[in-house]
Amino acid sequence: MGVCPAMATPFAASGEVNEAEMRRYVNWLIKQGVHGLFPLGSMGEFIHLETEEKIHVMKIVADAAGGRVPVLPGTSESSTDKCIKLTRAARDIGCQGAVISPPYYYPGSQGIIESHFKAVAKALPDFPIVLYNIPLFSTPITYDLFERVSRLDNIVALKDSSGSMVDLLHFMDKMRISGKDLSILVGREEMFLAALSMGSNGTMTASSGIIPEIMVEIYDLFQAGNFSKALRVQFSMLNLVRAMFSVPFPLGFKAALAFRGFNLGGPKQRLSDAEEHKFTEGRGRIYRILQELLGDRLAADI
Repeated sequence: MGVCPAMATPFAASGEVNEAEMRRYVNWLIKQGVHGLFPLGSMGEFIHLETEEKIHVMKIVADAAGGRVPVLPGTSESSTDKCIKLTRAARDIGCQGAVISPPYYYPGSQGIIESHFKAVAKALPDFPIVLYNIPLFSTPITYDLFERVSRLDNIVALKDSSGSMVDLLHFMDKMRISGKDLSILVGREEMFLAALSMGSNGTMTASSGIIPEIMVEIYDLFQAGNFSKALRVQFSMLNLVRAMFSVPFPLGFKAALAFRGFNLGGPKQRLSDAEEHKFTEGRGRIYRILQELLGDRLAADI
């Protein structure tokens, strides 16, 4: 599946989705060689959007992509019925699949999570679903649950954002045991090359939407067998990742994308005075690192 950016959502000054900027962003990402698009994830601040706004984002991205690359929106919801409704909307719009995490907010048992995934899969039996393991924001998917659910016909991939090579390898082993050939996508940019070397199929990360040319380069170099250069490129972007994570997520990533020339609007979550000060300092550091990393490539060429 290659490099699939977890996309930011641009907002206008009014707080509404900025459609023109979203279309511009889609075209730039595709021009940089990405292999798919993942709107409405954590980076896209889906949690702050109403259902109608989420559907609007799906329509914009799918239309702007125009079939050039697959569009796999996040359709995670806190309840199964809402998840089915949003996933059905993604299908009807013409997206090529959906990315779904366990229900969030209320802690759920593995049994609840399994029932959730099975209900969504049964409601849309011909629509591809990517399972999303994101322990930071929802109950983790266990290895055994993944093995069971992976057998469902329309479960086609797993995005693992645990940040753990241990977890990633156990998920891959459980897939082998199940006999199902799924794509395994890593959700942390720092371990992209390591994951590829162990058999991962690609990545869905926020950095892929900020420095897509770097992430695509790592993927292409690995595919070409140039591991030593791929390793150098992987290490070259770690300082930027640390800087972007040094301020409340996803503001550091949005600041980096703004320095690339995109108007993303203000934050949806208000910051305290102390955090505003920290963010101001962090923005300067992010800009300096981006300049060092990209040089004259910093400004987005669209």
